[in-house]
Amino acid sequence: MGIIDERHVVIQPVNADWYGHKVAALDMLRLDLLHPIVSGNKWYKLRLNVQHAIDAGYKTIVTPGGGYSNHLIATAFAAKSFGLKAIGVVRGRYDVLTPTLEACKANGMELIFVTQEDYANRHQPDWAAKLVDKFDELFMIPEGGANEWGRAGAGLIDRFISSSYTHIAVSVGTGTTMIGLRNKLDNKQQLLGFAPMKQGSYLKEYIHEHVKPDKNSNWQLTDEWHFGGFGKWNKELLQFMNDFYRTNAIPLDLVYTSKMMYGIGEMLKRGEFAPDARILCIHTGGLQGNSSVQGELCY
Repeated sequence: MGIIDERHVVIQPVNADWYGHKVAALDMLRLDLLHPIVSGNKWYKLRLNVQHAIDAGYKTIVTPGGGYSNHLIATAFAAKSFGLKAIGVVRGRYDVLTPTLEACKANGMELIFVTQEDYANRHQPDWAAKLVDKFDELFMIPEGGANEWGRAGAGLIDRFISSSYTHIAVSVGTGTTMIGLRNKLDNKQQLLGFAPMKQGSYLKEYIHEHVKPDKNSNWQLTDEWHFGGFGKWNKELLQFMNDFYRTNAIPLDLVYTSKMMYGIGEMLKRGEFAPDARILCIHTGGLQGNSSVQGELCY
């Protein structure tokens, strides 16, 4: 689809000094370079959803998310690019819009704000229709693109991944990208998921349910490095992000990839990888999430 040029994507080796030469290779798939707004895995989770909406004749896309949702801004831009109306159903009330929500509005997305209690009902079939009943031909994309088109789209990321890698690491929000990858990758490649929220391991059941039976092995999910919860951070994490950038010239996002790379670093220190391991870490984009701490970052 026309708004994305995959030639921007590169696989960048991580400085061997950073990982102490403890494995044969540690590289990063720079999906953050894909597009300044529809970056990382967000595009892949949206790609087939948007195509389905167009093919089926829908005029409006509605999707839920929080005030700092990368998915919301990516949906706003993608919908605008393909001539679709976009509605974002936002969890919570905001007297002052976040930079993310401002960007959503700037890209033509209509925002509807709901209470936490109302938002909890978002998985009910008629939830969106009741909120936006003034619109016809409405297509609902779940939070984070977590549906069959989102999972299949995420699986397209495997085109960048060589069979020479023994381990693939990815951050996990809804589980959509991890499911898509596990369904496409060689069974011999171990898939490591890093959930950046407290008790994120609850996603194991959801992932298990949606991975193909012949692919449902050689993966693991950890929520050990959540730094207090989803979107939470501390000075240690910020220092890690700055040190990582100075060593590797790779900017990490506050919410997802920074916590994954911190976890990878800890696993290396523990000796959890064999010396001949070849690890590919997927940068899932979302650098706009750094806006709240930009003044404390060196990039």
